[in-house]
Amino acid sequence: MITVSNLAIQFGKNPLFQDVNLKFTPGNCYGVIGANGAGKSTFLKLISGDLDASRGNIQMGTGERLSVLTQDHYAFDEFSVLDTVLMGHKEMWKLMHEKDALYAKPDFSEADGMKAAKMEDQFAEMGGWNAESDAAILLSGLGVKEQYHSILMKELDGKMKVKVLLAQALFGNPDNLLLDEPTNDLDLDTVLWLENYLANFENTVIVVSHDRHFLDNVCTDIVDIDFGKVKMFSGNYSFWYESSQLALRQQSAQNKKAEEKKKELQEFIARFSANVAKSKQTTSRKKMIEKLNIEEITASTRKYPGIIFQPERPAGDRILSIENLSAYGDDGTCLFKDVTFTVEKEDKIILISRDNRAVTAFFKIIMEEEKASTGTFDWGITISKAYLPMDNTEFFQKELTLMDWLAQFSNNTDEMFLRGYLGKMLFSGEEILKSATVLSGGEKMRCMIARMMLQQPNMVVLDHPTNHLDMESIQAYNNNMKTYPGHILMASHDHEFIRSVCNRVIEISPKGIIDKMMDFEDYLTDENIKLKRDELYS
Repeated sequence: MITVSNLAIQFGKNPLFQDVNLKFTPGNCYGVIGANGAGKSTFLKLISGDLDASRGNIQMGTGERLSVLTQDHYAFDEFSVLDTVLMGHKEMWKLMHEKDALYAKPDFSEADGMKAAKMEDQFAEMGGWNAESDAAILLSGLGVKEQYHSILMKELDGKMKVKVLLAQALFGNPDNLLLDEPTNDLDLDTVLWLENYLANFENTVIVVSHDRHFLDNVCTDIVDIDFGKVKMFSGNYSFWYESSQLALRQQSAQNKKAEEKKKELQEFIARFSANVAKSKQTTSRKKMIEKLNIEEITASTRKYPGIIFQPERPAGDRILSIENLSAYGDDGTCLFKDVTFTVEKEDKIILISRDNRAVTAFFKIIMEEEKASTGTFDWGITISKAYLPMDNTEFFQKELTLMDWLAQFSNNTDEMFLRGYLGKMLFSGEEILKSATVLSGGEKMRCMIARMMLQQPNMVVLDHPTNHLDMESIQAYNNNMKTYPGHILMASHDHEFIRSVCNRVIEISPKGIIDKMMDFEDYLTDENIKLKRDELYS
C-alpha cells in the first residue's frame, strides 16, 4: 500500500501540482493519465524516491518492497540477462552475494556457520532457491528465449532489452510496482501477455501509459493529472473518457434538470458495467464495477484536436492489387516474401509482422519510395492516397514557420484557410509562427496529420500513426478513423486503435502471409492462428 499525503512539487516559481492526497491499495492497478508535461513521470519519480517533493510525504506499508521499471537501457550492459532480472529483487541479490562471500572465506568459523544459517533462512523466505527458475519463466513469457539468458545485456538489441528490464521489474512479486510506459517497444503478443499478468497481479500497480487498450484491460482506477490537481477515479480509461465526455455534454445542456442528468449518468454506469463484466480479467473488473460512482463523474478540461478526414471523392471498385511482393533488408535478411492480396471495398486493414522493418518496407514500396525485390502492385485509377511515414524527419529540415510549412502542401495558401487547419491541430495565435525545426515529436505528428487532411484522400497509409501523440490526439485520431469512409492500410502498436478501426488482419513474413477477415483480438488469441504464425517465423 502507498499513501500520499499533502504532496506538492514545483520547479522554480511554478507548481506542477499540490495538495495531493491519495491511497493506493493492494489488488488494484492505477493508470496515471494527463496531457504531455502534466507531470505523469514526475509523479512516479516522487513515489519511487528518485525526486524529492517540495512538500508532503509518501509512505509504504511496513516491510513492503517497491519495484520500478528502469528507463536506463544501458545500466546493466555488463551483466548477464538472467542476473539483470535477479537484480530486480535488490535485497535478495545483496544476500546472495553476501552468502557466497561468507562461504568463500578461507577461515570459515563456527560463528560464520551460524550467520550463514540465518542467511539461508532469509534466502529461503525470499524464494531464493526458485529465483533463477522464476526469472527464466518471466523471461520466456516475455518472449526472451533461453538461448539469450546467459549472454550480456549489451549484446541485445533495444527491444529485447526492454523485455528484460520489464522482467526485472516484475521479478519477485513486489508489493508495489511502478511502470512508466511499459508497452513501449513491445510487440503485440508481449503486450497481451503483460495485460494478463497484471490483471491477475494481487499487489499494488501504478502505471503510466498511452496505450488505452492496455489501460482498459489492467486498470481498476484512473489517476488524472490536470491543471495542477491529481484526482483518482474508479474505473478504467474508457470509463473515465466516456464519462468525462458525457459530463461535458451535460454541462453544456443548461436547461436539463438535475434529475434527468442523474438518470442519464446512472444508465451510463449500468451500460458500462455490463460491458466490463464480459471482460476476460473478471476479478479486477468486478472490483472496478463495485466502486463506480456517479458523484465522481466530472467534465475534463482537456482539448482534443479536430482530426477530420473527408475524401474528395469515393474510391472506385479497384483499390489495390499486390502480386508476389518480396523485400530484403540492408543486411540481406528477408523481410517478407510472396505477399499477394487485393484490397477490397470497405477494407480497413492492419498490417503486422514480428519484424517492424518489414511493414515499413512494404509501405515504402507501395508508396514508390523504394523498390521491391520481386513482385508488382497496382493502384486503382480513382485512388487518392495520403501517407504517414513512421520517420517524418525529412519533412522538418527547412527553417519555415508552421504557416509556411503547411502552405507547401496546399493549393490554397490563404492565411485563414491554413490557420483553420493549424487550429484544428491546436496551433493557435503566435504558435503558427514557430519554426518547424524546433517542434516536439507530438507537434510534428499533428502537422503531418494536417498535411494529410489537406489531401482529402480516399485511402490512408499509416505507419504507426499514434507514435509521439498524447492521449487526447490519439483518442481524436481513433474516433475519426472509426467513421472515415475511405480505405485504411495501417501498422500500429495501439491495440485499441486497431481493434476499433480495422476489419481485416494481414501478417507478412519471410514465409508468406496470413490474411484474415476477423476481429484483431480474436486473431491474436486463436490457437490455430498462433500455430500458423509460429510456423511463419520458425
